[in-house]
Amino acid sequence: MAGRGAMTALVLLFFLVAAAAGVGCTTVSYNERGLVIDGERRIILSGSIHYPRSTPEMWPDLIKKAKEGGLDAIETYVFWNGHESHRRQYNFEGNYDVVRFFKEIQNAGMYAILRIGPYICGEWNYGGLPAWLRDIPGMEFRMHNKPFESEMETFTTLIINKMKDAKMFAGQGGPIILAQIENEYGNVMGNLNNHESASEYIHWCADMANKQNVGVPWIMCQQDDDVPHNVVNTCNGFYCHDWFPKRTGIPKIWTENWTGWFKAWDKPDFHRSAEDIAFAVAMFFQKRGTLQNYYMYHGGTNFGRTSGGPYITTSYDYDAPLDEYGNLRQPKYGHLKELHSVLKSMEKILVHGDYVDTSYGDNVTATKFTLGSNSACFIHNKFDNKDVNVTLDGTTHLLPAWSVSILPDCKTVAFNSAKIKTQTSVMVKKPNTGKLRWSWMPENLRPFMTDERGSFRKNALLEQITTSTDQSDYLWYRTSLDHKGKARYNLYVNTTGHELYAFVNGKLVGQHHSANGDFVFQLESPVELHHGKNYISLLSATVGLKNYGPLFEKMPAGIVGGPVKLINGAKGTGIDLSHSSWSYKAGLAGEYRQIHLDKPGYLWRSHNGTIPINRPFTWYKTTFQAPAGEDTVVVDLLGLNKGVAWVNGNNLGRYWPSYTAAEMGGCHHCDYRGEFQAEGDGQKCLTGCGEPAQRFYHVPRSFLKAGEPNTLILFEEAGGDPSDVGLRTVAAGAVCASAEVGDAVTLSCGQHGKTMSTVDVASFGVSRGQCGAYKGGCESKAAYKAFAAACVGKESCTVQVTSAFAGAGCASGALTVQATC
Repeated sequence: MAGRGAMTALVLLFFLVAAAAGVGCTTVSYNERGLVIDGERRIILSGSIHYPRSTPEMWPDLIKKAKEGGLDAIETYVFWNGHESHRRQYNFEGNYDVVRFFKEIQNAGMYAILRIGPYICGEWNYGGLPAWLRDIPGMEFRMHNKPFESEMETFTTLIINKMKDAKMFAGQGGPIILAQIENEYGNVMGNLNNHESASEYIHWCADMANKQNVGVPWIMCQQDDDVPHNVVNTCNGFYCHDWFPKRTGIPKIWTENWTGWFKAWDKPDFHRSAEDIAFAVAMFFQKRGTLQNYYMYHGGTNFGRTSGGPYITTSYDYDAPLDEYGNLRQPKYGHLKELHSVLKSMEKILVHGDYVDTSYGDNVTATKFTLGSNSACFIHNKFDNKDVNVTLDGTTHLLPAWSVSILPDCKTVAFNSAKIKTQTSVMVKKPNTGKLRWSWMPENLRPFMTDERGSFRKNALLEQITTSTDQSDYLWYRTSLDHKGKARYNLYVNTTGHELYAFVNGKLVGQHHSANGDFVFQLESPVELHHGKNYISLLSATVGLKNYGPLFEKMPAGIVGGPVKLINGAKGTGIDLSHSSWSYKAGLAGEYRQIHLDKPGYLWRSHNGTIPINRPFTWYKTTFQAPAGEDTVVVDLLGLNKGVAWVNGNNLGRYWPSYTAAEMGGCHHCDYRGEFQAEGDGQKCLTGCGEPAQRFYHVPRSFLKAGEPNTLILFEEAGGDPSDVGLRTVAAGAVCASAEVGDAVTLSCGQHGKTMSTVDVASFGVSRGQCGAYKGGCESKAAYKAFAAACVGKESCTVQVTSAFAGAGCASGALTVQATC
């Protein structure tokens, strides 16, 4: 008996251990109707949040808000040049702690999509590829060659092993349900000079990825032609409802639904309406979509030198449902949340039900999904200029132009993409500090005013990226020449940009930057040479490296090839310096000294608070107290020209508030109806035209120290005035909503401890102004009284709109309410 009992106990222990080993493990497969997770077909709603574009302290809140917004999954790229800026020297600390980020996703009970790339585009510097790759002999980016494939496989394997070691893949009990290799290769494949090599490369990528044995499907986005058999191809774009995979048996996946657009220094702010995004998502699921991902759900900030382009701004807000700072962007966040709730209520019938499409003429289609005795319906109206009536199963439904109605029971409309019932929030930036007291320090240019003490010399004008390996924005080109007597010349420099400063014998004689788009430009400046040795120092600067396009990595930067000439206008003769002996040095003295860290012993000058202004190559320093509370903090850099800002040693990114956003045709009208376009003649809903391209720069709360001085350091490259620089806090100012009788209106200030102080508007028929400045309409005293009683002094409130509110002669219709937080 004792032996039998021991054996029974041993067998029981074996099963307990086996069961424990399998706890939480998830199987992931797919068919044409969706991902199959643990044997169940699923509709997956996902959103992109890039870990380096925020801080680890922000991650839990961002992920929590995404989950509360109705998302199932978080998608992110992996940023190769952020993790390996120097070959075999890795960074997985701070906001590059990618494993910690995925653990936060797991802690929130969400799925994850791992987009390794490792080419990512993403408006990220050099598309995420390290510049040191170009030092390797025989290297061809993203083509079939051993040097690139070896480095790509090494990094991909490193990331996968880190995820495996942390048990992050679904089969290990982790959150990762999909992985991506390469990125948008199909967009450029046809424009490469060797199609055979490109085809071999993309098939190699798929084979390399699959041999990693991650236990989840591999995807490739925008790979519609020459699709490897062992990956799932997916769609990117503003609309993917009419896109279908080329092969049968695989699901319809939308990896990037662009919620807005990125911003360049010369462009206004792009806004894609909540109505249009909801229209696109609803259409996608009407046409058998299975997984949809918002790019971006939170855009964040291009800290440091990470922005690409060239000329991508430090802000990567992207008009996403969560703004750059992580605040809810209303009504976009709330409108999509309502859509997600309705779609999830129909999940089973969408992935299992039979479906029938019924056309009601051009641009109008109803789709009925049926499963057993249950049915669910979509009706879309793609007209951008007229509403339509559609009779479905004996009931007539009015569809606004460019909208989709969803009827979970095919009888009652639960959601229409054009009818927003969630609140609008107007975020305001409130001054938080008084006049700041500044000290300053000149950048030490003296070592660079001769051609001595360089890193190396060459009798040629070299390309900047390969010469500096992109370790700094700056590269010095320096030479000298002997001259008999005094003479005046014009210094002529042809450069591929992006900026250029010219010094002759220690004096700044010219500066210029290129226009966005055509980065080849010429600098011409009058100069005077003296008798004897003369020194010419040219400082070339980049503003983010190209991140997209066929052979994008070969787009040059710097004064490659020149020519550089001294031209004597009177005699028509010149001195060609292009093949002189040039001395090279990357970076500035202040970068090597790490002035931004404000180490002891640095000699800052104050002169009783008087500082030089509009002086190029100047460092400025001030201190400030962290604003109280939890509101977002930004620094207002209006008055400065171009440079870099740090708070307590943390790099906020490049600033350039002197660059004015262009006036464009889409600046003066906005209509959600019709296709959204970010390029070409169809642009609309642009703001910030004719204003500084970016005036405010995010200071994450984790960068600040409470109760002690915080240090703000600026490197002003081009010459500006910091006198009006100040800290501001960002929070909801006005909150507004429109609703009809029978609707419940919810208003919220969106932050713990922040309450509504007044109700400003409660009127029917408001026809002018916008949230924060509504005008007109018929005031409803009953509605005002109800909202004032429910909302004033509260963080949030909900009021049911009744017919009694429309009394006292107000016509029925939409009630508009506005409150101040």
